[in-house]
Amino acid sequence: MRTYENLNEGWSFTGPDGTAAQVNVPHTWNAIDGQDGGNDYWRGACTYARTFTTPAHEADQVVYLEFDGVNASADVELNGAALAHHDGGYSTFRVNVTDTLGPTGEANELVVRVDNSKNDRVYPQKADFTFYGGIYRDVKLLVASGTHFALDHFGGPGLAVTPKIDDAATTAEVRVQGWVEGPTAEGAVVRVSLTDAEGAEVASASATVSDGVADATLAIENVRRWDGVKDPYLYAASLTLEVAGVPTDAVSCRFGVRSFHIDADRGFFLNGRSYPLRGVSRHQDRKGIGNALTPEMHREDMELIKEIGANTIRLAHYQHSQVFYDLCDEAGMVVWAEIPYISEHMPNGRENTISQMRELIIQNYNHASICVWGLSNEITISTKDNADMLDNHRVLNDLVHEMDPTRPTTLACYAMCLWNNKSAHVSDVVAWNLYLGWYVPGLWLNKAWLGVWRLLHRNRPIGMSEYGCEAMPNLHSSKPRREDHTEEYQCVYHEYMLKFFDKRPFFWATHVWNMFDFAADARDQGGEPGMNHKGLVTFDRKTKKDAFFAYKAWWSDEPFVHVCGSRYVDRPEKTTLVKVYSNQPEVSLYANGQLVGTQRGEHTFAFYVTLGEGETRIEARSGDLNDGCTLRKVDKPNPAYKLHEGKKQKNNWTDNEA
Repeated sequence: MRTYENLNEGWSFTGPDGTAAQVNVPHTWNAIDGQDGGNDYWRGACTYARTFTTPAHEADQVVYLEFDGVNASADVELNGAALAHHDGGYSTFRVNVTDTLGPTGEANELVVRVDNSKNDRVYPQKADFTFYGGIYRDVKLLVASGTHFALDHFGGPGLAVTPKIDDAATTAEVRVQGWVEGPTAEGAVVRVSLTDAEGAEVASASATVSDGVADATLAIENVRRWDGVKDPYLYAASLTLEVAGVPTDAVSCRFGVRSFHIDADRGFFLNGRSYPLRGVSRHQDRKGIGNALTPEMHREDMELIKEIGANTIRLAHYQHSQVFYDLCDEAGMVVWAEIPYISEHMPNGRENTISQMRELIIQNYNHASICVWGLSNEITISTKDNADMLDNHRVLNDLVHEMDPTRPTTLACYAMCLWNNKSAHVSDVVAWNLYLGWYVPGLWLNKAWLGVWRLLHRNRPIGMSEYGCEAMPNLHSSKPRREDHTEEYQCVYHEYMLKFFDKRPFFWATHVWNMFDFAADARDQGGEPGMNHKGLVTFDRKTKKDAFFAYKAWWSDEPFVHVCGSRYVDRPEKTTLVKVYSNQPEVSLYANGQLVGTQRGEHTFAFYVTLGEGETRIEARSGDLNDGCTLRKVDKPNPAYKLHEGKKQKNNWTDNEA
């Protein structure tokens, strides 16, 4: 049976300045300069090197190196021999090192040259986020039998599980395929066992390997469905490979049984019932860490997303860690998964879009959470060869349908890609990135824009793949307006959008841009260069902006009250607005212990409070729930709360080659 050895520790890293340092992976060399602005973070080739001991293995076994994520291109060398090249910074790839290893117990010299240089063939090259270089996910050494479940097929797990069930059925049909490689693969037998969440077997079968694949179909009676956030129930499929009756390898995965479809008028349906998808988009980086996240960081992100009551996540704009896809399965999140085919079509990058799509689907096929595959994002922003771009999209769309007929395709269109643009009509469903009310004035334009879409394309499902506005927790105003980057305007914006979506059930999905602030080194906005501040939570995950609680009030069942403006302490007006977000039907507000008023309503409660001299203690109560803050009457506005005029909408990333 296969064994794994973790190789994360003890690497010698030779960085941009040519000096060597000892590091552990996950690691990126752009954790600081990729977040400080200037569009000048170092992009080039760096080297990781380490020794490892040849593991004990039999003559008929194979040994692989497994890399979970190396951005963006990697060349792998062992004991002086060049073994592999991989283009694509977000997916798993493996390297067969069996014939290059030294004898058992001896040291081997492993060198990985990692390159995130600018080029015209590996995506992404232009986008509103930092392309961190490095070995930023795990590295493992794998020993397996000479005849084994596939290790050379686009980094995949070697098995695919395809559940099928009608909306009203109680029995699921589950197709299980296992791909086998090695000298004795043909005629080998694969034993399949399906178990429930408690480990009890619910079905079993055997299949013989023919042309490299074993294929079995099983039935699960009285099936329990994967039913979104309310009941994300998961089964497990375990496959054992037997050669001449002797077990040689085993693989397993979890899977969920669910039906879903998308209706142009009524949106997303899960297991036969209307299930509006309302959630967030997520980038994978963090302050001072870049994309080199730990499992604990992934879990913290998921807990914050769950707290607001979201039921869907767009994992932008690339393949994310398997840790996070697993968390989505467990949490019942419906996922939009996509490749980094973004912002600008590169004619020389066509093969890279195809290989990244193959890897995305093969490596993530078994995740119950994934319901749509994304072809591209905002590809029309600066594309020059539209004919080649459209053909590339058609090829990708056909490829996805061939590889996975169970899930629809989608893509995200740029706001200026108007209603009849051909790229918006390639995929099965479509969505738009609209920032009406932020980059252009007028929140009401959302209604006008979607009205035209519905007039022209009533039978084509549409979603909102991105919408949002920037906010800094240190910027505030009692008269919030577009471009001021205040928490208060972010609240105004998102309150409008929440009401807007609530009245339009035809959206198959809506995704806030973004759950977390993230690094975009080409930006210089909001007084903090190198950042996109559209998150509901700050980059370091320490501050939940007030708009976070607006979503919690609309989506979450967890009882709470939240007083907005706690960071807006110094207020020059005598009578000030105090907003409270809550999912409770009634909220009372107190100032210095005196009742200001009691309101019944939904989601947002607005009170006007007269500020006396000095400090005023504000408290919101609803039953046993309470929250509060302290406000202070001042003579003049605090200048620290105002954004400098030169830091509003200037130097957007589209002004530069990101």
